[in-house]
Amino acid sequence: MFLIAALSGLLLAARELAKAAPAASPNQADSTAPAIGERKYRVAFLVGCVMPILYPQSHEAAVKLLQIAGCEVWFPRAERCCGALLAHNGDLEGAERLRDINMKVYRDSNFDALVVDSAGCGSHLKDFYPELKGRVKDLTEWLVEVGLPTPQHEVNVRVTYQDACHLAHAQRIRKQPRDLIRSVPGVELVEMRHPDICCGAAGLYSTLEPAMSARILDEKLDDVASTRAELIVTANPGCQMQLESGLRTRGSTMRVEHVAELVVRAFLH
Repeated sequence: MFLIAALSGLLLAARELAKAAPAASPNQADSTAPAIGERKYRVAFLVGCVMPILYPQSHEAAVKLLQIAGCEVWFPRAERCCGALLAHNGDLEGAERLRDINMKVYRDSNFDALVVDSAGCGSHLKDFYPELKGRVKDLTEWLVEVGLPTPQHEVNVRVTYQDACHLAHAQRIRKQPRDLIRSVPGVELVEMRHPDICCGAAGLYSTLEPAMSARILDEKLDDVASTRAELIVTANPGCQMQLESGLRTRGSTMRVEHVAELVVRAFLH
């Protein structure tokens, strides 16, 4: 019920944002996080609507990794929801209004990439924002492309990775998250039998078809349990909410994290 209520509330919030004009001009009161060490890149960061509310720790880990990779991270004040939730619900006009608002922010701005740590948002931006063609990068895609320093700390944990559908199928990104996970000293990555089969979240599917979504989730959790992992890692908040909900129902002690949360621990003191 929490998952349904959360997604429904976020959809309503996105609709309100689509009706509203930007609260600030594209460059008014923007903020940045400086690169750690030599600045090599300047990236825009999609704050979005789901992640800062439900998983701020994932955002914090993602930004820290970008800084470690030599990126100055730009947070545009006038940036809005990317419109993915509206598009998933068939409200293309609302999604287009949000795109128009966001493109006033991104158009002709000085950045090397728009980095996204939510697979659903990244897929929508790559598909629905043609002016940004080639500049939208999933966090894992970008970090593997630019490289991270050698990790300094072991993270001793048995991990399994759930492919987010919007990352594996829509963006064809499968190897990069696994490369990042394997780069962490001490991590044991155990693949489940069907990591790229949907967990049942599927955008708004868990809200619109909760019974079928629950059946899909149950099969996924059986697959997860067979790995005997302590931690499930994924790259999308919808998957994270869905998996956490199922694990709570089963009374499992297994945890779910964004890939950034796992990887950043290899660099923190």
